[in-house]
Amino acid sequence: MTEPLRERLRALPDFPSDLPHFDPAQAPDDAAELFVQWLDEALAAGVHQPHAATLSTAGPTGHVTARTLILKDLVDGQWVFAGARSTRKGVDLAANPSAALTFYWPTRGRQIRITGEVEELDSAVAAADWAARPAVTEPSNPDWAAWALQPSEIEFWQARADRQHVRHWYRFGG
Repeated sequence: MTEPLRERLRALPDFPSDLPHFDPAQAPDDAAELFVQWLDEALAAGVHQPHAATLSTAGPTGHVTARTLILKDLVDGQWVFAGARSTRKGVDLAANPSAALTFYWPTRGRQIRITGEVEELDSAVAAADWAARPAVTEPSNPDWAAWALQPSEIEFWQARADRQHVRHWYRFGG
C-alpha cells in the first residue's frame, strides 16, 4: 500500500451527478406511499434487490448488531420481515424489540431509515412466509418467525452532488 487508506477513501467518487430530485414539500402525507414510490423508482432504474435492507438490533448485552435481510411486506404502515427465532436477530428482538431498518440505493443516492418497535406476528404469517420460500423442502419450520416494525420515525434521505443532501422525516406517536 503506497498511499494511506484515508487518502484512498477520500479519492473515491461520491454520488453520480444525475441523481433524482426530491422536494419534501411534494412528499405525500403517508410515509408508506413515499416508500413504495421510491421502491418503484429504484426498480425502474435497475437497482438490484431494492427490497434488501439492513436490520440493526441490540440484544440482551446491549451490543448492536446488523444484518441484511429482505423486506417481506408493508402492511398498515408496518414493515414486515422474517427469520429464525434462534438466530442472533431473533434473540436480540426477544430481548429488546427496538430496531432500525435501513434501505440504501447508492446509484439513486437514496436511503430510508425506519426506527421503532418490533413485534412478532401471528404464527400463520410466519408459516405462509416459510411456505413461500424458494426450494423449501420441509413443510413447516417452528423456529421461523415473522416480525413487523412499527415505526416511530422514518427518514427519507436524498443525496445531492453538491452535498446539500435533502432529508424528510415522518414521526409517529408521542
